Amino acid sequence: MVDDATLHAKLKTFFGYDAFKADQERIIRHLVGGGNAFVLMPTGGGKSLCYQLPALVMDGTAIVISPLIALMKNQVDAIRGFESGDIGIAHFLNSSLSRQQIAEVQEDLLRGVTKLLYVAPESLTKDENIALLKEIKISFYAVDEAHCISEWGHDFRPEYRKIRSIIDQIQPAPLIALTATATPKVQSDILKNLRIQDAQVFKSSFNRPNLYYEVRDKVDAEKDIIRFIRQNPGKSGIIYCLSRKKVEEMAQMLAINGIKALPYHAGLDAKTRADNQDMFLTEEIDVIVATIAFGMGIDKPDVRFVIHYDIPKSIEGYYQETGRAGRDGQEGQCITYYSYKDIQKLEKFMQGKPVSEQEIGKQLLQETVAYAESSQCRRKLLLNYFGEDYPEENCGACDNCLHPKKRYDGREELALVIELIESLPERFKLEHLAAILSGVETAMVKSYKHDELPLFGAGKDRPQRFWEAVMHQGLILHYLEKDIENYGLISATDQGLEFFLEPHEVMLVEDRTFSEGVDDEDDDDTPGSVAGGGGGDQVLLAMLKDLRKDVARKLRLQPWIVFGDPALEDMSILYPLSLEELRKCQGVGEGKAQKFGKPFIELISKYVEENEIERPDDFVVKSVGSESNNKVYIIQSIDRKMDLEDIASAKGMDMGALLSEIESIVSTGTRVNLNYYIEQELDPEVVSEIYTWFKEEATSDSLPDALAALEPDYEELEIRLVRIKFLCEVAN
Repeated sequence: MVDDATLHAKLKTFFGYDAFKADQERIIRHLVGGGNAFVLMPTGGGKSLCYQLPALVMDGTAIVISPLIALMKNQVDAIRGFESGDIGIAHFLNSSLSRQQIAEVQEDLLRGVTKLLYVAPESLTKDENIALLKEIKISFYAVDEAHCISEWGHDFRPEYRKIRSIIDQIQPAPLIALTATATPKVQSDILKNLRIQDAQVFKSSFNRPNLYYEVRDKVDAEKDIIRFIRQNPGKSGIIYCLSRKKVEEMAQMLAINGIKALPYHAGLDAKTRADNQDMFLTEEIDVIVATIAFGMGIDKPDVRFVIHYDIPKSIEGYYQETGRAGRDGQEGQCITYYSYKDIQKLEKFMQGKPVSEQEIGKQLLQETVAYAESSQCRRKLLLNYFGEDYPEENCGACDNCLHPKKRYDGREELALVIELIESLPERFKLEHLAAILSGVETAMVKSYKHDELPLFGAGKDRPQRFWEAVMHQGLILHYLEKDIENYGLISATDQGLEFFLEPHEVMLVEDRTFSEGVDDEDDDDTPGSVAGGGGGDQVLLAMLKDLRKDVARKLRLQPWIVFGDPALEDMSILYPLSLEELRKCQGVGEGKAQKFGKPFIELISKYVEENEIERPDDFVVKSVGSESNNKVYIIQSIDRKMDLEDIASAKGMDMGALLSEIESIVSTGTRVNLNYYIEQELDPEVVSEIYTWFKEEATSDSLPDALAALEPDYEELEIRLVRIKFLCEVAN
């Protein structure tokens, strides 16, 4: 048995600390004493020390099962520095090693010098590795990122389900499971699957008081991100994106705007990925841009901001990724850009998976939507998700607490929800209950004949999302509860039933609303509220709109064809004084700048001079040339008059995706000539009628508006092709 003096001496010698944090000492003593342990400790809480120190003081080799190759390398490098650079003290065994490197690991293991062996779960299942581990003395097993065991976890990995049976094949030893994020349901899954129900559970608070949480409407996000980084010069940060393509584009855009940034995703070769990570750790670059799906697995304590360009697919994923900020206890800003389109993308990714997996995924996504759109304290929402109550009314470190929305007495609304729940013979999901109250005839409402209920439409003066918000707050207040085992079915708690019998004041807040533009409620002058009204020069904006009206009248065009509102709003922020600068305003481009730009430049120049305006030159964002190889290929192929079907086939797209790319190209002001294809495929009369509608009746270039007005008479393909033709010939 290791005594107190030895433990504290080793803590100082190996890690340089004078004292343990929180539960670390209790966990280590329990493990060294031969007990199984389950450790639930937030990112930055010191989980790794809980198995590294015991491994260094116990007889034998500790087997650490981890899914992250990057984390293994990072931790092994750190541990090897503990004892005079002895590289044998720690190793990792995974697919990144050569045959010679594997042989060196095996030799050190058999010599008994290795105290810590990091193993990927896939490597653990290989017969040769099982045979090797049977030959050595194992001090204990540590299952890191243990949430990967559960289908309800944010990063489920089927190979994690096999860990217990492999351990049984090798040899018995104490087992410690560790995770930074696990709901009560996931905790239960971990203990059950690893068969360590007897394990002592060490659960730390999920609260990270040094982190600031904010959700911004996803409007002009790239420009907002650049502005934010420039306001925080020299600080380390991580930006998460949904796709590898977006990671590459974002890293490139940051770089051409003078920000030291590199990409990091599973599609990069191992050397590039490792080099990029090392440059981030050694502060040769300030920002790493990474995919949400690929965990960074790095231990960098001074990450000052984590930005989610795309929202994660679960609250657990969000919590873990934001937890990489401020691990040293100092400042950490967590900013997320939210658009419901991102949620729809994530739902599409689920298609083709088993139905049960889709159900779980959709429920986790709905929790994310609720978090993003809520006006409640974000800290309270996060902690509640992990089964922890946050007693304070205002945390003072989230957007909702710093800019609170008006509260109202929701006793009648909450009582109505409970009345509906109790009137139904079965339990239903939150969205279904909200549809009944708001009088929305969904397919499910009709199939259960719930449109015939007395309470159907009882709250129809409020939208469905309002009732969802009421129920989310009812869950946090413990008046309602969600059965996670049964896909989130809602019931009333005893406390809720008591409230229903004797209602009393319950202060609730309405959820925030997110639009295609910026949230109207968000009218302060913080970055992110610029483009929606309030962030630019309102006097200049009004003058620009008047000028647009005059120009449009003279040219006999609709005003939006000259310049859209986003372009004018950019002008009121950036004060462009040349056609070159005007091109950088969104939706302008070369053609539109040349065609309509001169009077606008003259007006802005005069306004700047008369009012002695100091222009924010540092906020002029440079765009990535052609943005992507796809766009370059499409433009060149159209120039060569290739059929659109052939272009789509060459790029592995369907026609809808190709048209979206062409629309994206055109929206930047670039002209393409599709007349060759349109003349070949469309009736001239159809083209003329749709074209005339855009010229004389359309009030904006909105595709949804065009489809809503024209689709009964014309096919979507016809509308989209003619819209592109019109934008290129008239608007661009």
